[in-house]
Amino acid sequence: MGVIFRGASEQRLPLIVDFYLVRHGEAFPETQDPRRPLTPTGRVNVERLGRLAAAKGIRPSAIFHSGILRARQTAEILGAQLAPDIRVQPITGLLPEDDPAVAGAELETAPDSIILVGHLPHMNRLAALLINRNLSHEVVDFRPASMVCCSRGDSLWTLAWMLDGGIPSA
Repeated sequence: MGVIFRGASEQRLPLIVDFYLVRHGEAFPETQDPRRPLTPTGRVNVERLGRLAAAKGIRPSAIFHSGILRARQTAEILGAQLAPDIRVQPITGLLPEDDPAVAGAELETAPDSIILVGHLPHMNRLAALLINRNLSHEVVDFRPASMVCCSRGDSLWTLAWMLDGGIPSA
């Protein structure tokens, strides 16, 4: 367990690490473009999501994506807004049908906040695994261009908040 020490009493407090799960923005249908890049609306919504995340002070140490074009584009837009000094990178284990236990195991030991950009149904299943320890009990419905903050503290996970870039702010 990671701990931090406070004051002369050296009271042990659990180290809280936030991880951000992101569903890519809206993409063109495969019939229109087989590469499935983000639509103009998808780009606008991801940019809005980035602004909302920046307003929350999110500064990830790394941003990873599935390697699929729409996830890469989403990660690049978020990276430009939240962490322009780091390079977004593809990583295995984030494809739509991948086993969420793979990414979950990595998050269990990761020392710093990271963003993972992926797809359905994987993101729903990963959040369910972290929060409920049960893949079939979904905790969130990921819309395109949405972000969920999962906080790990003392080996327990909580769903801290959700942002939706597809909903214009008032």
